[in-house]
Amino acid sequence: MRPATSLYHGPFVRTDGTLLAYRTWGTRGSPVVLLGGAAEPSWVWHEVGPLLARAGHRVYALDLPPFGYSERRGPYTLTHWRGLLEGFERRLRITRPVIVGHSLGAGVAAAEGLARPREVSGVVLLDGDALAFGGNNGWVSDLLVYPYYTAVYRIVTGSDWIVGRVLRNAWGPNPPPFSRATLAEFERPFRVDGTDAALKQLAAGGIPGLTRPELAGLKVPRLVLRGADDTVDSSADGRATAAALHTRLVAIAGAGHLSMLEQPGMTAQRILGFIRRLRG
Repeated sequence: MRPATSLYHGPFVRTDGTLLAYRTWGTRGSPVVLLGGAAEPSWVWHEVGPLLARAGHRVYALDLPPFGYSERRGPYTLTHWRGLLEGFERRLRITRPVIVGHSLGAGVAAAEGLARPREVSGVVLLDGDALAFGGNNGWVSDLLVYPYYTAVYRIVTGSDWIVGRVLRNAWGPNPPPFSRATLAEFERPFRVDGTDAALKQLAAGGIPGLTRPELAGLKVPRLVLRGADDTVDSSADGRATAAALHTRLVAIAGAGHLSMLEQPGMTAQRILGFIRRLRG
Protein backbone atom coordinates (compact mmCIF):
# COMPACT_ATOMS: atom_id res chain seq x y z
CA MET A 1 0.00 0.00 0.00
CA ARG A 2 1.41 3.37 -1.03
CA PRO A 3 0.49 7.08 -1.02
CA ALA A 4 -1.64 8.04 -4.01
CA THR A 5 0.91 10.63 -5.06
CA SER A 6 3.48 7.89 -5.64
CA LEU A 7 1.08 5.96 -7.90
CA TYR A 8 -0.43 8.84 -9.87
CA HIS A 9 1.40 12.02 -10.83
CA GLY A 10 -1.66 14.24 -10.78
CA PRO A 11 -3.16 16.68 -11.07
CA PHE A 12 -4.48 16.86 -7.50
CA VAL A 13 -6.39 19.53 -5.61
CA ARG A 14 -7.15 19.70 -1.89
CA THR A 15 -10.68 20.52 -0.81
CA ASP A 16 -12.32 20.19 2.60
CA GLY A 17 -9.14 18.54 3.85
CA THR A 18 -9.21 15.78 1.21
CA LEU A 19 -6.67 15.43 -1.59
CA LEU A 20 -8.66 14.82 -4.78
CA ALA A 21 -7.22 13.36 -7.97
CA TYR A 22 -8.62 14.33 -11.34
CA ARG A 23 -7.92 14.58 -15.07
CA THR A 24 -8.75 17.41 -17.41
CA TRP A 25 -9.04 18.05 -21.14
CA GLY A 26 -9.67 21.31 -22.99
CA THR A 27 -9.00 24.89 -21.92
CA ARG A 28 -12.10 26.75 -23.07
CA GLY A 29 -15.82 26.33 -23.45
CA SER A 30 -18.60 25.30 -21.09
CA PRO A 31 -17.62 22.84 -18.33
CA VAL A 32 -18.44 19.14 -18.13
CA VAL A 33 -17.68 17.15 -14.97
CA LEU A 34 -17.39 13.35 -15.27
CA LEU A 35 -17.93 11.08 -12.24
CA GLY A 36 -17.04 7.39 -12.36
CA GLY A 37 -18.65 4.45 -10.65
CA ALA A 38 -17.50 1.90 -8.09
CA ALA A 39 -13.84 0.87 -8.49
CA GLU A 40 -13.48 3.16 -11.51
CA PRO A 41 -10.52 5.55 -11.74
CA SER A 42 -10.92 8.69 -13.82
CA TRP A 43 -8.87 6.86 -16.46
CA VAL A 44 -12.12 5.29 -17.69
CA TRP A 45 -12.90 8.64 -19.37
CA HIS A 46 -9.62 8.77 -21.30
CA GLU A 47 -11.39 8.53 -24.67
CA VAL A 48 -14.66 10.35 -23.96
CA GLY A 49 -12.91 13.29 -22.25
CA PRO A 50 -10.81 14.33 -25.28
CA LEU A 51 -13.81 13.92 -27.61
CA LEU A 52 -15.87 16.33 -25.50
CA ALA A 53 -12.93 18.74 -25.30
CA ARG A 54 -12.45 18.73 -29.08
CA ALA A 55 -16.11 19.69 -29.39
CA GLY A 56 -15.43 22.86 -27.40
CA HIS A 57 -15.75 22.02 -23.72
CA ARG A 58 -13.59 22.14 -20.61
CA VAL A 59 -13.78 18.61 -19.24
CA TYR A 60 -12.91 17.38 -15.74
CA ALA A 61 -12.97 13.75 -14.56
CA LEU A 62 -12.95 13.47 -10.76
CA ASP A 63 -11.92 10.43 -8.70
CA LEU A 64 -14.63 9.96 -6.06
CA PRO A 65 -13.03 8.41 -2.95
CA PRO A 66 -12.49 5.61 -2.09
CA PHE A 67 -11.82 5.00 -5.79
CA GLY A 68 -9.13 6.18 -8.16
CA TYR A 69 -6.30 8.15 -6.57
CA SER A 70 -8.20 10.50 -4.26
CA GLU A 71 -7.39 10.34 -0.56
CA ARG A 72 -9.28 7.65 1.39
CA ARG A 73 -11.08 9.98 3.77
CA GLY A 74 -14.74 9.23 4.46
CA PRO A 75 -17.54 9.11 5.18
CA TYR A 76 -18.56 7.62 1.84
CA THR A 77 -22.01 9.14 1.60
CA LEU A 78 -23.89 11.22 -0.96
CA THR A 79 -23.64 14.25 1.31
CA HIS A 80 -19.87 13.94 1.64
CA TRP A 81 -19.34 13.23 -2.05
CA ARG A 82 -21.47 16.26 -2.92
CA GLY A 83 -19.39 18.40 -0.58
CA LEU A 84 -16.19 17.23 -2.27
CA LEU A 85 -17.66 17.86 -5.71
CA GLU A 86 -18.73 21.37 -4.77
CA GLY A 87 -15.34 22.13 -3.21
CA PHE A 88 -13.63 20.80 -6.34
CA GLU A 89 -15.72 23.11 -8.52
CA ARG A 90 -14.91 26.11 -6.33
CA ARG A 91 -11.17 25.44 -6.40
CA LEU A 92 -11.11 25.06 -10.18
CA ARG A 93 -13.63 27.86 -10.78
CA ILE A 94 -16.10 25.57 -12.49
CA THR A 95 -19.55 27.17 -12.78
CA ARG A 96 -22.82 25.57 -13.87
CA PRO A 97 -21.36 22.37 -15.31
CA VAL A 98 -23.12 19.51 -16.99
CA ILE A 99 -22.48 16.60 -14.64
CA VAL A 100 -22.19 13.10 -16.09
CA GLY A 101 -22.35 10.30 -13.53
CA HIS A 102 -21.60 6.69 -14.41
CA SER A 103 -23.10 3.84 -12.34
CA LEU A 104 -22.54 4.83 -8.67
CA GLY A 105 -21.65 8.34 -9.89
CA ALA A 106 -25.15 8.71 -11.33
CA GLY A 107 -26.52 9.01 -7.79
CA VAL A 108 -24.02 11.76 -6.97
CA ALA A 109 -24.86 13.66 -10.16
CA ALA A 110 -28.60 13.44 -9.50
CA ALA A 111 -28.20 14.41 -5.83
CA GLU A 112 -26.20 17.49 -6.82
CA GLY A 113 -28.85 18.49 -9.35
CA LEU A 114 -31.52 18.15 -6.66
CA ALA A 115 -29.59 20.10 -4.04
CA ARG A 116 -28.33 22.93 -6.23
CA PRO A 117 -30.50 23.22 -9.34
CA ARG A 118 -29.33 26.76 -10.08
CA GLU A 119 -25.67 25.68 -10.06
CA VAL A 120 -26.04 22.71 -12.43
CA SER A 121 -26.74 23.10 -16.16
CA GLY A 122 -27.79 19.50 -16.63
CA VAL A 123 -27.34 15.93 -15.44
CA VAL A 124 -26.57 12.78 -17.42
CA LEU A 125 -27.10 9.39 -15.76
CA LEU A 126 -24.93 6.88 -17.63
CA ASP A 127 -25.42 3.15 -16.93
CA GLY A 128 -26.81 3.94 -13.50
CA ASP A 129 -30.28 4.24 -11.98
CA ALA A 130 -29.09 6.61 -9.16
CA LEU A 131 -30.77 4.41 -6.52
CA ALA A 132 -29.29 3.21 -3.24
CA PHE A 133 -28.21 -0.42 -3.17
CA GLY A 134 -27.54 -2.70 -0.20
CA GLY A 135 -26.98 -1.30 3.26
CA ASN A 136 -27.46 -2.53 6.80
CA ASN A 137 -24.98 -5.30 6.07
CA GLY A 138 -22.85 -5.09 9.17
CA TRP A 139 -22.34 -8.84 8.92
CA VAL A 140 -20.25 -8.23 5.80
CA SER A 141 -17.69 -6.36 7.87
CA ASP A 142 -17.82 -9.02 10.57
CA LEU A 143 -16.93 -11.70 8.03
CA LEU A 144 -14.02 -9.72 6.60
CA VAL A 145 -11.90 -9.84 9.74
CA TYR A 146 -8.15 -9.67 10.20
CA PRO A 147 -6.06 -11.38 8.96
CA TYR A 148 -8.23 -12.98 6.29
CA TYR A 149 -9.67 -9.80 4.80
CA THR A 150 -6.27 -8.27 4.09
CA ALA A 151 -4.97 -11.46 2.49
CA VAL A 152 -8.06 -11.96 0.31
CA TYR A 153 -8.12 -8.28 -0.62
CA ARG A 154 -4.55 -8.39 -1.90
CA ILE A 155 -5.15 -11.58 -3.88
CA VAL A 156 -8.38 -10.39 -5.49
CA THR A 157 -7.29 -6.85 -6.36
CA GLY A 158 -3.90 -7.96 -7.67
CA SER A 159 -5.08 -10.82 -9.85
CA ASP A 160 -5.20 -10.15 -13.58
CA TRP A 161 -7.50 -13.15 -13.98
CA ILE A 162 -10.06 -11.95 -11.40
CA VAL A 163 -10.00 -8.31 -12.47
CA GLY A 164 -10.23 -9.38 -16.12
CA ARG A 165 -13.20 -11.62 -15.32
CA VAL A 166 -15.04 -8.72 -13.62
CA LEU A 167 -14.35 -6.48 -16.62
CA ARG A 168 -15.56 -9.10 -19.07
CA ASN A 169 -18.78 -9.56 -17.10
CA ALA A 170 -19.42 -5.80 -17.14
CA TRP A 171 -18.36 -5.32 -20.75
CA GLY A 172 -21.21 -7.00 -22.55
CA PRO A 173 -21.50 -9.81 -25.10
CA ASN A 174 -18.23 -9.24 -26.99
CA PRO A 175 -15.42 -8.28 -24.57
CA PRO A 176 -12.01 -7.79 -26.17
CA PRO A 177 -8.81 -9.31 -24.80
CA PHE A 178 -7.61 -6.92 -22.09
CA SER A 179 -3.97 -5.89 -22.18
CA ARG A 180 -1.82 -5.94 -19.08
CA ALA A 181 -1.73 -2.13 -19.24
CA THR A 182 -5.54 -1.90 -19.18
CA LEU A 183 -5.83 -4.30 -16.23
CA ALA A 184 -3.18 -2.27 -14.39
CA GLU A 185 -5.30 0.88 -14.74
CA PHE A 186 -7.98 -0.82 -12.63
CA GLU A 187 -5.67 -2.68 -10.24
CA ARG A 188 -3.23 0.11 -9.35
CA PRO A 189 -5.73 2.31 -7.43
CA PHE A 190 -6.35 -0.59 -5.04
CA ARG A 191 -2.78 -0.07 -3.81
CA VAL A 192 -3.56 3.42 -2.46
CA ASP A 193 -3.14 3.67 1.33
CA GLY A 194 -6.37 2.96 3.19
CA THR A 195 -8.32 1.44 0.30
CA ASP A 196 -8.88 -1.92 1.99
CA ALA A 197 -10.44 -0.34 5.08
CA ALA A 198 -12.44 2.16 3.01
CA LEU A 199 -13.99 -0.55 0.84
CA LYS A 200 -14.85 -2.55 3.93
CA GLN A 201 -16.71 0.49 5.28
CA LEU A 202 -18.51 1.06 1.99
CA ALA A 203 -19.52 -2.60 1.68
CA ALA A 204 -21.07 -2.56 5.14
CA GLY A 205 -23.09 0.58 4.49
CA GLY A 206 -24.15 -0.21 0.93
CA ILE A 207 -23.97 1.97 -2.17
CA PRO A 208 -25.48 5.40 -1.42
CA GLY A 209 -28.18 6.69 -3.71
CA LEU A 210 -31.59 8.29 -3.95
CA THR A 211 -35.15 6.98 -3.89
CA ARG A 212 -37.45 7.15 -6.90
CA PRO A 213 -39.69 9.75 -5.20
CA GLU A 214 -36.57 11.87 -4.65
CA LEU A 215 -35.60 11.45 -8.30
CA ALA A 216 -39.02 12.74 -9.31
CA GLY A 217 -38.06 16.07 -7.74
CA LEU A 218 -35.11 16.59 -10.09
CA LYS A 219 -36.01 19.54 -12.30
CA VAL A 220 -32.74 20.38 -14.05
CA PRO A 221 -32.40 19.12 -17.65
CA ARG A 222 -31.54 15.42 -17.53
CA LEU A 223 -30.67 12.52 -19.76
CA VAL A 224 -30.69 8.79 -18.98
CA LEU A 225 -28.17 6.84 -21.07
CA ARG A 226 -27.66 3.10 -20.91
CA GLY A 227 -25.63 0.52 -22.77
CA ALA A 228 -28.10 -1.59 -24.75
CA ASP A 229 -26.39 -4.77 -23.49
CA ASP A 230 -25.90 -3.68 -19.88
CA THR A 231 -26.34 -6.67 -17.56
CA VAL A 232 -25.23 -4.88 -14.38
CA ASP A 233 -28.13 -2.39 -14.27
CA SER A 234 -31.26 -3.89 -15.77
CA SER A 235 -33.19 -2.24 -18.57
CA ALA A 236 -36.26 -2.30 -16.29
CA ASP A 237 -34.42 -0.20 -13.68
CA GLY A 238 -33.26 2.18 -16.39
CA ARG A 239 -36.79 2.63 -17.69
CA ALA A 240 -38.14 3.15 -14.17
CA THR A 241 -35.53 5.84 -13.47
CA ALA A 242 -36.28 7.56 -16.77
CA ALA A 243 -40.00 7.47 -15.96
CA ALA A 244 -39.38 8.96 -12.51
CA LEU A 245 -37.39 11.75 -14.17
CA HIS A 246 -40.08 12.28 -16.82
CA THR A 247 -37.66 11.65 -19.63
CA ARG A 248 -36.86 8.80 -21.98
CA LEU A 249 -34.19 6.14 -21.80
CA VAL A 250 -31.61 6.42 -24.58
CA ALA A 251 -29.73 3.23 -25.47
CA ILE A 252 -26.13 3.04 -26.68
CA ALA A 253 -25.90 0.20 -29.18
CA GLY A 254 -23.02 -2.23 -28.79
CA ALA A 255 -22.28 -1.28 -25.18
CA GLY A 256 -22.70 -3.09 -21.88
CA HIS A 257 -22.17 -1.45 -18.49
CA LEU A 258 -18.97 0.40 -19.44
CA SER A 259 -20.34 2.52 -22.27
CA MET A 260 -17.55 5.12 -22.11
CA LEU A 261 -14.95 2.40 -22.76
CA GLU A 262 -16.94 0.19 -25.12
CA GLN A 263 -18.49 2.91 -27.29
CA PRO A 264 -16.67 6.16 -26.47
CA GLY A 265 -17.62 7.86 -29.73
CA MET A 266 -21.33 7.18 -29.37
CA THR A 267 -21.27 8.01 -25.66
CA ALA A 268 -19.61 11.37 -26.34
CA GLN A 269 -22.01 12.00 -29.22
CA ARG A 270 -25.05 11.45 -26.98
CA ILE A 271 -23.66 13.75 -24.28
CA LEU A 272 -22.85 16.45 -26.84
CA GLY A 273 -26.33 16.18 -28.32
CA PHE A 274 -27.78 16.74 -24.86
CA ILE A 275 -25.58 19.80 -24.34
CA ARG A 276 -26.60 21.25 -27.70
CA ARG A 277 -30.26 20.89 -26.73
CA LEU A 278 -29.57 22.80 -23.52
CA ARG A 279 -28.35 25.72 -25.60
CA GLY A 280 -31.54 25.67 -27.63
